Amino acid sequence: MQKIIPIIFLAVLLIPISQINAQEYSDNTPTLTVSLQNETPFVYQDSEGYTVVVGVVENNNDLTPVSNVQVQVKFYDDLNPQPIETVTENVSLEVIPANGVSPYSIRSATANPYITQAAVSLVGFDSSNPKESALIIYSNDVSMDTELHFTGTLENGGAPISDTNVYLAIHDAFDPPRILSVETVEIGQVASNDKITFEFNGKIDSRAVGLFMVAESNIFNSDIVEVTIPPPEIASMLGAISDVSIQDKQGTKLSELQVGVPVNIKSKTTIQFAADQEKNETAYTYYVQIKESGENPTVEYIGQYEGRFIGTGDDFQTIDWIPQKSGLYYMETFVWDRNNIPISEQGPIVLFLVK
Repeated sequence: MQKIIPIIFLAVLLIPISQINAQEYSDNTPTLTVSLQNETPFVYQDSEGYTVVVGVVENNNDLTPVSNVQVQVKFYDDLNPQPIETVTENVSLEVIPANGVSPYSIRSATANPYITQAAVSLVGFDSSNPKESALIIYSNDVSMDTELHFTGTLENGGAPISDTNVYLAIHDAFDPPRILSVETVEIGQVASNDKITFEFNGKIDSRAVGLFMVAESNIFNSDIVEVTIPPPEIASMLGAISDVSIQDKQGTKLSELQVGVPVNIKSKTTIQFAADQEKNETAYTYYVQIKESGENPTVEYIGQYEGRFIGTGDDFQTIDWIPQKSGLYYMETFVWDRNNIPISEQGPIVLFLVK
């Protein structure tokens, strides 16, 4: 375990800070079981310095809904074996239907920079009467640039309702997916047979590939709807990678390399407009990935170069590399901004031989 140091997070990127010890809770009745979907829920520090734990609770019973489902999170530092904070809150949904799920998002009580670990467990739930699935939700438009822009529609097919919320559980590509954040869209009162348009606009984790959404009011709920998040629209707009080559120390371009002989990986990146218009600059990370060619390519080397564009134009990248073993290889190059969002299409692939 590391010494106690403040955790530094990127402004937008949500970085997991620990492997979480989770416990499964269920009562002794075999017909009623509630569990955590993932024993390693996602943990991040928000823009205000609070530590947030997000995940999903499952109702595995096919007959009985549950309510008052409580999740407890114990927050730890690196020194004290006792938790420095304990927070217990209900999951997002008031009632989890039979065979249903609910996201949860639990925030630390204080903005403590020394929190490095979190342990999560279920501490209680009750059986419940079901809520009628009289709400219909669907997405209208989903796009990504530096933020997620989402619009959807909620239709109320029953009586007038109140306390209506739509929950967006944003997730990555793992199986089961990790919930990266839970966003709540408050709608409130909806008249009988009314149709409401709702939206969310905000920064999300760059690893997000989709979300599931679910709506609930005081008396009704909706089915879960899965939505795919498209790749950022700016990916092919800001810049382009070109002139990728491998050179010796004298600047001669090479297609055959020698084991143990240092080389320079070089390329040019052109930026079309600045990502930060106020400062007229774009901070970026240039990545090189070298893979051994074959049916199942293996990664031989990953290198990176930190740079910054001032205004528009060209910037040049150089990464030193020493081949370690012979074989046929190919090289891939990428340019991402500091939020790990691509600002260029992947560069041209370079094939080379190491002897």
